Amino acid sequence: MDLPLEGVRVLDLSRVFAGPLCGQVLADFGAEVIKVEHPGRGDDTRDWGMRIGHTETTYYNSMNRNKRSITVDLQTPEGRQLIHDLVPQFDVVVQNFKTGGADKLGLGYAKLKALKPDLIYCSVAGYNSGGPEASRPGYDLVIQGEAGLMAINGEAGQDPLKFGVAVVDMMTGMYAAQAVLAALFSRERTGRGRHIEMSLYDCGLMVTGYYGLDALRMGHDPQRYGNGHPSIVPYGMFEAADGPLIIAVGNNSQFDKFCREVLERPDIALDKRFSTNVERARNRDILLPIMVQLIGGMARESLLERLHAQGIPCGKVAGLHEALISERTQQGGLVQETPHPIAGQTHVFAPPYRLDGERLPIRCAPPLLGEATREVLQQMLRLSEAQLRALQAKGVLTLTDLPLP
Repeated sequence: MDLPLEGVRVLDLSRVFAGPLCGQVLADFGAEVIKVEHPGRGDDTRDWGMRIGHTETTYYNSMNRNKRSITVDLQTPEGRQLIHDLVPQFDVVVQNFKTGGADKLGLGYAKLKALKPDLIYCSVAGYNSGGPEASRPGYDLVIQGEAGLMAINGEAGQDPLKFGVAVVDMMTGMYAAQAVLAALFSRERTGRGRHIEMSLYDCGLMVTGYYGLDALRMGHDPQRYGNGHPSIVPYGMFEAADGPLIIAVGNNSQFDKFCREVLERPDIALDKRFSTNVERARNRDILLPIMVQLIGGMARESLLERLHAQGIPCGKVAGLHEALISERTQQGGLVQETPHPIAGQTHVFAPPYRLDGERLPIRCAPPLLGEATREVLQQMLRLSEAQLRALQAKGVLTLTDLPLP
């Protein structure tokens, strides 16, 4: 398959989630992504989640497919020199040190741009690098709280609730990848590199979306609706007699069909209090208890069949494992098993992108710690075996097939 970023090289100096996800997106599109990790511990996430083999975990694997791993201790002069020597051969650098941390190591934008004038350099931090909080570390949960995301999540009357996944990290990684792609496109026309700066707080605030604009217009926090929708009714999760399902009645025509053909209650469709979505939202406290009672008396599969027949958006609420092993997931090739030298096999998510009707491939599984150190440094820097062994002896790097001294 012809991948759009073939020939692009990315040096991924980042760790944990947002930066590595940016690198993974670029890798999925065909870029050669070299992930630089600490020789001893590697990325922090190699110790998060469930263990796979000796150096991988479920958490690490979710952010690092299609990459190669090398180990370099950036705290050593020799390690930093290796990065300086590598940079001219790369198009993109991604890093997520605390603001100022990369500069202290001699790996900041100004230093690396001097080595590679058209370099695209993406910095990911917690907060605006030019603001008073620039030096604060960025953590997804903290920013979910600070950006108001926890305040809009969960049921009314309950405490603020975090999202089930690290949504700020995830969106920051995706936004960062978009920015890198735009910079690569711009460089093709202008020949100029760019310094991209992404902050978790900025991206977390963007996730509030229409809720955020509602809050500004009202001058106070919007009400929380849990699994419901703030402005569309009925729209949310409902309990059938034998399990939960999603019903999303998106317009007046669908509501009419829902009442007449699914619930067999044309009188509800004729009630002026529910004649338009604006009226239904205004009278949700009257309408929803009626819906809950009617839906609760029906079998889920029968209800889903009726809804599908009328073209009303709906779906079963599945457990996570149930969704992962479902026929829909299998047919889409979304979860694949790849060989693992220690665990035998390991699950890896496939890229979500399709180009020309074909899903982008898993070219390589998430790498073992430092598995490509020798190969990359020999090919790109022409280091000899003796030089590699000497660097390993100093603790600058590790070679996976050689015992540590």
